[in-house]
Amino acid sequence: MNAITEWSALPATEMFLRDNRGDSDFSAFMSVWFFEEQKHSLVLMEYLRRFRPELAPTEEELHNVRFEFDPAPPLETLMMHFCGEIRLNHWYRCAADWHTEPVIKQIYKIISQDEARHGGAYLRYMKKALNEVGDKARAAFAKIGVLMASARRTEKPLHPTNLHVNQALFPNDTVQSRLPDPEWLEHWLDAQIKFDGEWEKKVVDRILHNMSLLFERTFGNVQELNRYRKEVAQRLMPGDAALA
Repeated sequence: MNAITEWSALPATEMFLRDNRGDSDFSAFMSVWFFEEQKHSLVLMEYLRRFRPELAPTEEELHNVRFEFDPAPPLETLMMHFCGEIRLNHWYRCAADWHTEPVIKQIYKIISQDEARHGGAYLRYMKKALNEVGDKARAAFAKIGVLMASARRTEKPLHPTNLHVNQALFPNDTVQSRLPDPEWLEHWLDAQIKFDGEWEKKVVDRILHNMSLLFERTFGNVQELNRYRKEVAQRLMPGDAALA
């Protein structure tokens, strides 16, 4: 299934290009990001074709995760995908630790490193946004940071592929809901690779660490980040308060 979810970088890229037409530099980066995400999908599919051909996705299954995402605020979307890269890095590191077959172990290790590098690239664009729009970016990033670092309180794993993105298609408007087995992610995380509370803490700590670097203020937990979010909201003009 990871081969299919990695393929869903296609509609995500289409969304990013549509919603960031005014930022040619970021749009150019998205072409690189898409190329690398497609490599992840292709190598996982090649592995399945060689060793478990009955599990290789069909063209129809791949196409099923290509659907239009509704327009969304660019800053919030940027932060959402930054956190998504952090989470994927840890999921794939955990998968590499769990597997015993050396080829798939190495595949997951390399993919996890790619996701970490992508997160670093997103972070640079977040820093650029801070310089350009200040508190508006701080409010957006802090809001999504609180959400994505609070995954323990949610029923579903918090990742962009598990979020609703097309109101007209609801409830079948998440990437995960359009997979051959929509429930596979929870099973993979909980029953197979054992992505437990210790791993989840690593995700949260990494998000908080990067928020601390970005905002030049230390956040030891989600509550402290949420307090900062409220402080920024108070500094915003009344017309921008909804961003908080």
